[in-house]
Amino acid sequence: MAEESQMDRRSFLSWFGMAWLAFAAATTGALSIVLRALFPNVVFEPPTSFKAGLPADYEIGTVDERWKEKYGVWMIRTPEGIYALATICTHLGCTPNWLAAENKFKCPCHGSGFYKTGINFEGPAPRPLERYRIALAEDGQILVDKSRKFQQEKGEWNNPESFLNL
Repeated sequence: MAEESQMDRRSFLSWFGMAWLAFAAATTGALSIVLRALFPNVVFEPPTSFKAGLPADYEIGTVDERWKEKYGVWMIRTPEGIYALATICTHLGCTPNWLAAENKFKCPCHGSGFYKTGINFEGPAPRPLERYRIALAEDGQILVDKSRKFQQEKGEWNNPESFLNL
């Protein structure tokens, strides 16, 4: 006579519980994927153009760092006018620091040094810092447009939009 293999009640409940646990885990995993798709990673970047105040707000001969954190721009006023330098090192994209005592920008990552004009003079940076388009808005404020960059090695610093004559 062949023995019938019957599952006792305790084994059945154990298997039934494990099946529900597996179903709950799979459902939770699928639900987390759906929820993740509903809330994607979004990078909020500052606008590409902004008003940087009136020309009189900037002192001649100084590097103004008020827009460094928010927009990634240094404003430099000379006796002739104002220009906006990018705060991105041309070596690997780190953010240099302005060292007023040494009168230079110094990149903390690999030691590149830049004059106040943005010209590189030490370290591995292959080229000068870039300038952004700068103009006067209708209300007399300085308008910086980061979507338009000017590179010194291409002769673009001679472009009237790379420097605001005052």
